[in-house]
Amino acid sequence: MSRTLLIARREFLAYAKTVGFWLSLLAFPLFAVLGGAIPILMRNAEPTRTVAIIDDAPPQAGLAASVRQALEADQAQRAVNALRLAAIPEGGTAAGDRVRSASDVGGYDAGLEALRRESPRAAQAFNPPRPTIRLVEAPASVVQAVPGEARDAEVRRYLGDDAPEEERLSAVVFLSQIEGRPAARLWTARTSDSTVEDAVREALRAANRQQVFGGAGIDPEVVVQTERFRPQVSIFSPRSASGGEVSLRDRMPGLIGLLAGFLLWSLIITGASILLNSVMEEKSNKILEVLLSSASATEILTGKVLGVALLTLAVLASWGLLGGIGLVTAAPDIARDVASVLMHDGLVLYFILYMVGGYLMYAVLFAAIGAFCETPRDAQTLMGPIMMILVVPIIVMQMALRTPDATLVKVLSWVPFFTPFLMSARAPSDPPMVEVFGTLAGMFATALLMVWLAGRAFRAGALSDVKLSWKSFVGAVRGGRGV
Repeated sequence: MSRTLLIARREFLAYAKTVGFWLSLLAFPLFAVLGGAIPILMRNAEPTRTVAIIDDAPPQAGLAASVRQALEADQAQRAVNALRLAAIPEGGTAAGDRVRSASDVGGYDAGLEALRRESPRAAQAFNPPRPTIRLVEAPASVVQAVPGEARDAEVRRYLGDDAPEEERLSAVVFLSQIEGRPAARLWTARTSDSTVEDAVREALRAANRQQVFGGAGIDPEVVVQTERFRPQVSIFSPRSASGGEVSLRDRMPGLIGLLAGFLLWSLIITGASILLNSVMEEKSNKILEVLLSSASATEILTGKVLGVALLTLAVLASWGLLGGIGLVTAAPDIARDVASVLMHDGLVLYFILYMVGGYLMYAVLFAAIGAFCETPRDAQTLMGPIMMILVVPIIVMQMALRTPDATLVKVLSWVPFFTPFLMSARAPSDPPMVEVFGTLAGMFATALLMVWLAGRAFRAGALSDVKLSWKSFVGAVRGGRGV
């Protein structure tokens, strides 16, 4: 036992003392933060397009006014959506819906006032989104130019980089009618930017609806009010925390389960890869043979798996600490809900058990493969099928979030190599206890079998120079020397 602990200590410190380990430790939370922050930064950094509209349609059509109204309504809706999203983390989806309802009735100012009532902290930090399009008057020289080459030449002048910055345009839209239907010809400064194009297409659709309904004798104001309508749908479930309306707190367990499955997947990939590379490097440098002269293969395998397990546990604890501090600081109400979900019916215990069993299965397998390899190229023969197996639960976990009781999800949950991921995702939905204990028993039975098989393969591979292949690997497992 002392030799096993010494090997585990050596394995842990070999990586914990390196700068690369700490950089990789911070990489996951850093990318998680960037993953959420980058889209926000991109939206805030996105420039406002300066757009001029020229109406070549018959005056009685009122096309320019309709398009302007539709574009301004789209910008207003973006602001309303931002208000609603700002209210949700603190006040929940119901608060977000109330903010949107207030905005639909009284406009942006009413929505902002509702945000102050529903989510005071979010209101203090709220900044309205930058408009993507700003409508300006078309230059007189473009309006007065004769349609055709002369007008196009004027447009090019205002879209080019040589135009003075205060006069430069991002796009010019020429409105017209083709067979009585709204149409447009769009000049844009950047061929790769479709923002104005998409907005104009949607505005023309709205203008066409108004035109068609107006032709049918329907009041245009009725059309506007109809388009502004946002249905309020209240969701109720007997499984909700209140026994009635479903809130963000009720959706949180599924999201936490999905996150636990993905976290386990990343830990297995990280930890098992470290173990594989460690064993492979020590075999190529003949260190493994030296270790075998003073400790048994079982002690070496156990010590290495334990050492890397402690390493991944340190990573997990660090991620949890950083995430917890960030969540408590940014959204204390959500932090309390997360803690409540994890403590409910011992959910955190299920996560720990599935993580331990899943990690043990894959760790010993990767260690056994590493004992047969001296270069990364050698490991690719067996690593390919294992990685394909690991892709399956990543795909099915997303289905488990929506329909945890689907037949496919339930069947695959009983496959030991998929069990830790899928049951982590399903555990918050309160699956039958027979499935919980049954899958746990199957997973740990498979893990123990993997330990026994991997121990035989590890012993044979560490003392053999046979070229890695499925035949040699299976032969070692069956009791041979990999030949």
